[in-house]
Amino acid sequence: MKKHNFSAGPCILPRTAIENAAAAVLDLNGIGLSLIEISHRTKDFESVIDEATSLLKELLNVPDTHKILWLGGGASMQFCMVPFNFMEKKAGYINTGVWAKKAQKEAKLFGEVVEVASSEDKNNTYIPKGYTVPTDLDYLHITTNNTIFGTEYHTDIDCPVPLIADMSSDILSRPVDVSKYALIYGGAQKNMGPAGVTFVIVREDMLGKVSRQIPTMLDYRTHIKDGSMFNTPPVFPIFVVRETLKWLKSIGGVPAIQKINQQKADALYAEIERNSCFASPVNPEDRSLMNVPFVYSEKCKDVEPTAFLDFAKERGMVGLKGHRLVGGFRASIYNALPLESVQALIACMQEFEKSL
Repeated sequence: MKKHNFSAGPCILPRTAIENAAAAVLDLNGIGLSLIEISHRTKDFESVIDEATSLLKELLNVPDTHKILWLGGGASMQFCMVPFNFMEKKAGYINTGVWAKKAQKEAKLFGEVVEVASSEDKNNTYIPKGYTVPTDLDYLHITTNNTIFGTEYHTDIDCPVPLIADMSSDILSRPVDVSKYALIYGGAQKNMGPAGVTFVIVREDMLGKVSRQIPTMLDYRTHIKDGSMFNTPPVFPIFVVRETLKWLKSIGGVPAIQKINQQKADALYAEIERNSCFASPVNPEDRSLMNVPFVYSEKCKDVEPTAFLDFAKERGMVGLKGHRLVGGFRASIYNALPLESVQALIACMQEFEKSL
């Protein structure tokens, strides 16, 4: 039976990336050695990380003012690296959910934190609007896609202070004006590659402006100077990222995948609206194109909570259980998930409706 992978992360990857990575683990480029046993200082791996960097720069039109880094520690490490490097006295955060709140909590260790806006009053079911950003902030931090609650910024906001964004779960899903950001970061395992590597896109001339001493490994300048090679980088995840970026370029790049993502999301949201068994808890204009939470409708509120999950599992659907803070179900429809899988989920939802 074909499996349809709706997992929120680690997530589905292009099949070519998986197959090429599997082959490289056995023998990289015919050199008779595995990708995971060679020195990261060899030309064989240096070509991998250089190409990954070049591809990301090309796909996102990263300007020369910004440097691309490949780091460890996940996005959670960035929660402290960002204020370490950017906060002198005060920073602003937009609270749109769990990960935004965790980033905000870490920043409080470094100085004053202003919660500029929040969607917590309605269980993070919308993106805040109409707020004023104080101009005395060292930076404003946003989380562009809310993986758990299913909200997303669909455009790059204008900001009077340096803008920093966690793009873990929507990077490469739409064009981004990188020039508007002082720093963009994210864990690769949501849309770019496997767990174990973190991407950072940082505007170099905004570094070195804080008065505090920064530990060597937590200073972005360390990694810029050494080309993400100050210590051994996560070689296998970077290889898979490169293969994923090659796949994305081959299908037309970010503009092409944006159209596909919109098609997938439109079809799934339309079925949620039509289907008498399900409902979306998210403000329509802020609905994520990457993570689609849905719950039982009022009509089906007494249906066994796991009934649809069991029904879907029998038909090859995996990863549909909703996060405990939302309940219900969640379909993560990242770049590599084919339209075919969304259509299969829709057919499953329609069949479930008829079975009740």
